[in-house]
Amino acid sequence: MMNLYKIWSYIFMFFGFTFFSYGLYFLVVDDVFFCDWEFFSLNSCSFVMTLLFDWMSLLFIGSVFLISSMVIYYSFSYMMEDMSVLRFLYLVVLFVISMMLMIISPNLISILIGWDGLGLVSYCLVIYFQNIKSFNAGMLTILVNRIGDISILFSIAWFLNNGSWHFLYYLYYDLYWFFVLMCLLVLAGFTKSAQIPFSSWLPAAMAAPTPVSALVHSSTLVTAGVYLLIRFNTLLSLYSTSFFLLISVLTMFMSGLGASFEFDLKKVIALSTLSQLGLMMSILFIGSYSISFFHLLTHAFFKALLFLCAGLIIHCMNDSQDIRFMGGLINHLPYTLSAFCVANLSLCGFPFLSGFYSKDLCIEFIGMNYFNIFIYYLFVVSVCLTVFYTFRLLYYVVYGYLGVMGVSSYEEDSVMLFSMVFLILMGLFAGVFLSWFIFPFPFFIFITMISKVSIFLFTVMSGIFIFYSYDVKFFDKVFGYKNFFITINFVGNMWFLPNFSTYMVASKTLNVSLIYEDIVSMGWGEFLFSQSISNFNIYISKLNSLWQFNDLKLFFASFVVLAFVIYI
Repeated sequence: MMNLYKIWSYIFMFFGFTFFSYGLYFLVVDDVFFCDWEFFSLNSCSFVMTLLFDWMSLLFIGSVFLISSMVIYYSFSYMMEDMSVLRFLYLVVLFVISMMLMIISPNLISILIGWDGLGLVSYCLVIYFQNIKSFNAGMLTILVNRIGDISILFSIAWFLNNGSWHFLYYLYYDLYWFFVLMCLLVLAGFTKSAQIPFSSWLPAAMAAPTPVSALVHSSTLVTAGVYLLIRFNTLLSLYSTSFFLLISVLTMFMSGLGASFEFDLKKVIALSTLSQLGLMMSILFIGSYSISFFHLLTHAFFKALLFLCAGLIIHCMNDSQDIRFMGGLINHLPYTLSAFCVANLSLCGFPFLSGFYSKDLCIEFIGMNYFNIFIYYLFVVSVCLTVFYTFRLLYYVVYGYLGVMGVSSYEEDSVMLFSMVFLILMGLFAGVFLSWFIFPFPFFIFITMISKVSIFLFTVMSGIFIFYSYDVKFFDKVFGYKNFFITINFVGNMWFLPNFSTYMVASKTLNVSLIYEDIVSMGWGEFLFSQSISNFNIYISKLNSLWQFNDLKLFFASFVVLAFVIYI
């Protein structure tokens, strides 16, 4: 059974390198393949599957295959003692296949198949560890994603106006109803990529096994919404998207604040994913889909590495995810913590790591556009928060030694380290490598030396300063936490979004249903509707029995009445 993990890992790795190479080749020669694969034809009706192979889809498919091959190889060791390892493997394979179907589809119908497949399989993976918390998280995940599925269905209905669901043919026409289509697609992208107000499902989905989190948060489920909107970038350019830009930047800011007060290791990394999704969305709404796609690819590699390292750390801490119980792990897990530091610094945008090339480009691009200063400052502050919570995470996990929780006997093994080594290489070199290919004529943003360096210095210094003041209880000494309890609770709890979207809806709906039960089901509703049906059946059956038992009398009576009528 464990050999199956290695076989699938090697298959995915082979396809990953193949598709990635073809993607770079298609990018250089500027080639596109548009394939119509006809299953069968009945009279004039053809059943056709359409596939689109261009540099964007091939590069993304290659990245997904490479990351999933490393995740499956890692799961070979991580899920070794699980009771149903085969089910887990096939769920992950189905997950990747659904993502493939979504990526290569220029057709809204086949996009919906992959989109729905992602939602369904993600539900099965979130409830993999069968407990109450997992079931609640899975239900929240699938219900929020159903909103996006419904908006895709509405988009399909709107596309009936064109006579075809191949959206690539029609996006360059400014039709009067395309604004409705854009709103539906943005709604779908926002639900899948967990933007405000649909953000609460992303941290809840951490109930899934850690390898699944690595796959979901790097290149599959949450990036599907961004990828969909990248495909529809020409549609977005026809209309003003300032409101959507504001929501994206606010999502970035909110998740950065939430991660700064979070103590669950996986939730901190999940909120950092949410922050990066807000960054991708905001750059996309400003008007550069290529920079957004570039950051999507570089983010995929170091975020997968971050989750794989977190999985091993959680294993070694006796399955505890609280970072307050950690400390001094660099002495116990040197290789894993080295990879953890590389991924975290890449997330910060440390110079010459892969995250730097895309993130620095994003900040300079937003600085050179004509947007108001509120958006710009909110964007830069959100990036500073990334540095802050990253250094906070490193402080709690890597440095010092608390000794609160003993490190278990679980150690690094060659299988896990091999999967990390490849992702470390991609975290180091993917940014510069992809920037050479994606931007053959690079973005030369000419700004002064002070402006260029000031963003980096401001980001790092502010992040480290806030971290220092937070750590030495400077804030507590000056202001006192007790005076700001509600504010800190508000900031650390994702602006109460989980309460509004989950607990409040569930609790209030339950109370309303109980009132409905008392008034309607057990009151007049019971008498008028439920009992009236049974009473009507009794009346009809009595009438029927009367007719059957007295048929001779009724016959003579009807004969007399009929004769009298004729006589008159």
